[in-house]
Amino acid sequence: MKSKFLVGIILFVFFVISFLTNIIGPLVPDIINAFNLSLSMAAFLPFSFFLAYGVMSIPSGFLVEYLGEKKVMILAFLISSIGALAFSINPSYSLYILSLFLIGSGMAMLQVSINPLLRNIGGEKEFAFNSVLGQLFFGLASFISPLIYSYLIISLSFGNEPSNYLILFLKNITFPNLRWVSLYWIFAVVSFFMCVTLIFTNFPEKKKPRRENKEKINNYLTIIKNPMVILYFFGIFSYVGLEQGVANWISKFLELYHSIDPQILGAKIISYFWGLMTLGTISGLFLLKLIDSRKILIFFTSASIISLLLAVFGSLKVSLISFPLIGFFISTMWSIIISLALNSTSKDHGAFSGILVSGIIGGAVIPLIIGILADFIGLKFGMTVLLIPLLFILTIGFWSSPLINNK
Repeated sequence: MKSKFLVGIILFVFFVISFLTNIIGPLVPDIINAFNLSLSMAAFLPFSFFLAYGVMSIPSGFLVEYLGEKKVMILAFLISSIGALAFSINPSYSLYILSLFLIGSGMAMLQVSINPLLRNIGGEKEFAFNSVLGQLFFGLASFISPLIYSYLIISLSFGNEPSNYLILFLKNITFPNLRWVSLYWIFAVVSFFMCVTLIFTNFPEKKKPRRENKEKINNYLTIIKNPMVILYFFGIFSYVGLEQGVANWISKFLELYHSIDPQILGAKIISYFWGLMTLGTISGLFLLKLIDSRKILIFFTSASIISLLLAVFGSLKVSLISFPLIGFFISTMWSIIISLALNSTSKDHGAFSGILVSGIIGGAVIPLIIGILADFIGLKFGMTVLLIPLLFILTIGFWSSPLINNK
């Protein structure tokens, strides 16, 4: 059953997932100042969010099989709304960790639900196109969210009474020194709105498979013993850790070493990082039609290494250019690693995908390592840890041996 309206709903879900996921980076300096945190303590926030992906991805797959995509998506947005609302009402560091874990759990459940649903309602032949469209919506939200954050902070910080009713309402329900918490009021409302929207949206019924769960568990146990599966798991682990390691620490890095205002220019540089990643995704589509994906991976990863070194050790002008460029060069990594992985085996793609998605937990581990090291040796040298996942991704271009090469 094809439906452009339902495809539109799914694309908006991609947008919401990205908006809620990638706002943490711009907020890091504000969070540190608000709760008087060390860099290690600040790193536990993205850790709690992405830990939920590692915990929830595979169980969500079983939940989708048992309840169906629609019910899982409604439950996901409900959990996300509760998490955001709890922190908005009583903002504290400990509750923020719990809140981010709940929001992350909801986002993991959505990630597992929407791809098979998009394939079903958008058509199998259009799945590749719709998937890329989903990534563009994902990138667009990541680009917009830091700009909305800056707008809210500026609007809520004025001494005079704002004329905008939304801004006036947010000003009345947030503490003067915690204006950034207004974003979580918005998240709570948007998540609840999506929950209600999905309740009244008719999705195609899916036949429940019977007696498959035991077989699926056996598939997971069998393929997880395969060294190639483990290597590709660490490929995804490395990529998401790299992406979040850069995005979460750009603003604090620029504030510490170049005295950049994190609420204005810092947020803008993060926005450019995600914006160039979106442009890189589009250009990658054309390059993949012309060049073998492994060669693209080698070239773009090498360029990412150079950009990272320039961003961390270069002057202010160089850093402001190099950080967004990292976004451009890492943009094709996710899709190339996923496609190389799935094209390297002839069966059990569903179970393999579940294991790959659980590799998103890298977004929890690597930013945390950077934060802990930053407290001991400084953030500049802490961020050089990102060379390790980059070098591992570089090796994939050499040792990968897919059964099917991209056209």
